[in-house]
Amino acid sequence: MNLHSVRVHPSSDALPREEQLAYKIAQVATDRVDVDAEVADMVINRVIDNASVAVASLSRGSVVAARSQALAHPYSPGSTVFGVPGTYGPEWAAWANGVAVRELDYHDTFLAAEYSHPGDNIPSILAVAQHTGRTGDDLLRGIVTGYEIQIDLVKAISLHKHKIDHVAHLGPSAAAGIGTLLGLDVETIYQAIGQALHTTTATRQSRKGEISTWKAYAPAFAGKMAVEAVDRAMRGQTSPTPIYEGEDGVIAWLLDGPDAEYEVPLPEWGEVRRAILDSYTKEHSAEYQAQAWIDLARRLGTQHPELRDPANIERIVLHTSHHTHYVIGSGANDPQKYDPTASRETLDHSIPYIFTVALQDGVWDHVDSYSPARAARPDTVALWNKVTTAEDAEWTRRYHSFDPAEKAFGGRVEIDLADGGRVVDEIAVADAHPLGARPFARADYVQKFRTLAAGVLAEAETERFLDLAQRLPALTPEELSGLTVTADITTETPKGIF
Repeated sequence: MNLHSVRVHPSSDALPREEQLAYKIAQVATDRVDVDAEVADMVINRVIDNASVAVASLSRGSVVAARSQALAHPYSPGSTVFGVPGTYGPEWAAWANGVAVRELDYHDTFLAAEYSHPGDNIPSILAVAQHTGRTGDDLLRGIVTGYEIQIDLVKAISLHKHKIDHVAHLGPSAAAGIGTLLGLDVETIYQAIGQALHTTTATRQSRKGEISTWKAYAPAFAGKMAVEAVDRAMRGQTSPTPIYEGEDGVIAWLLDGPDAEYEVPLPEWGEVRRAILDSYTKEHSAEYQAQAWIDLARRLGTQHPELRDPANIERIVLHTSHHTHYVIGSGANDPQKYDPTASRETLDHSIPYIFTVALQDGVWDHVDSYSPARAARPDTVALWNKVTTAEDAEWTRRYHSFDPAEKAFGGRVEIDLADGGRVVDEIAVADAHPLGARPFARADYVQKFRTLAAGVLAEAETERFLDLAQRLPALTPEELSGLTVTADITTETPKGIF
C-alpha cells in the first residue's frame, strides 16, 4: 500500500490533478489486476449476504416505496429490482435495491476512523453491470474496487467527527467501482468521483435522535448519485476540482479544515486488492457495534437467569469504545434511546435496549426483537433504564487499532446486583467475526439467505439464486441478468409524483 498525503491547497496552487486524491483513486480503479481466490470467494459471500437481507425487507414500508418509484421507470435493457420481474432504469434499480439491502441494518460493516457498510457498493455496481450487459467477472472486479476504495477512505478520514454522514465515502467508492466495471479511463472516473462526492455529503442528523426511514435511503441515494455521476462523466461533463483539496472543498469546510492533513492508503499499481477481507458481516440485525454485546448478553442470560429480572439489578454499565458510547450508547444523550415507543431505526441504534432484550430473551430476531409489544414490556423497560454506557480508553484504542488481532468492537460489562453481588464479563469481537467464536463462512451466508427467504421466496427461487450467486465469476451477461429474485409481494403503495 502507498500512503497519499492529502491536504487543502489554495486555488493559486493550481494543484495538478495527478496529485489529487480523486485522481489517485481513479488510477486504482483503472488498474486491471487479478482477483485472488480468497477475495472472489468473499465477494460471492457478500452478494449472498446483501440479497438475504434485501429479501427479508421486501414488504417493509421504505422498501415498498422505493421499489414503487423504480417501477415507474421501466427501461430496456435496464436492470432488475429485487422482488419483481422486469427491467428498470439502472439508477432506479440501484435506488430500490440499495434501500432493500440497507433497511434492516443487517449486512456487512467496516469500522475505523469512520464507519461504513461496504456492501452498499454492490447494488449500484450490479445495476450498471446488468444494464450494460457485463459478465460476472466484470462485476466481480467492480465490486472489489468499490470495497477497496471505501475501506481505504474509512481507514483515513473521519466524517462523523464533523457530523457528516458516512455515505460521503460511498459516492466516490461506488463511482470508482462502476468505472472498473465498465473499463473507463482515468479522466472519466476522476470526474465521476468528484461529482459523486460533491452530491453525497450530508449531515448525520439522519442517525441522530428519532431516526427516520431515511437511514435506509441514504446509501441508496449515494449509489444512485454514483450511477448518474458516471453517466455524466462519460458524456464529457466535469466536476468541482479539487473536490477534496480545494480551498472551498470537502476537507476545508466539511472536515478538519484548511490546516488538516490525512494519510490515505491506496494499493500500489499491480497490487492485489484485498480490502474486502478486512470487513465483516452481521449475524444479528442491529448496528455492528451491538453484535458482540448481543452475543455477550445472550451468554450472560443463559449463565445467570436471575439477571433477566430488573428487581435483581441495581445498575448495568457497558464500558466500551468512544464510538459505541457516543453513537449508540447513553453518551449520545438521546432520550429516544430509552423510549419504548421509538422507531425500529432508533432502537437499532440503542445499545441499552439491545443489550436488555438479548439478555432477557437469549435470542435476537430481526422482527420480534424490535416489535412495539416487545419494546413496551414493563420488565424490559425497567431493566433497560438501568443500562448505561461509559467510554473506556483501552476499548477506544482497540477499536482504532490497525492490528486485526487486537482490533475490537465490544467491551466490559459490570453488573451491580441488588443483593450487593457483582457480575463482570467482557467480549472483544462478535461470535461471527473472523476472530470470533463462530466465524461466518460460506455455509453461514447460505443459511442466512435460506432463513430470511423462508416464507418470502419459493424454494425453487431460493435455490436458483444461490446457484447463480455461487458461480458469480463465470456468469455470462444473460445469467447475470438473473441475479435477482421474484416474490409474491404487493406493488401497491401510496402515490407520489411518479
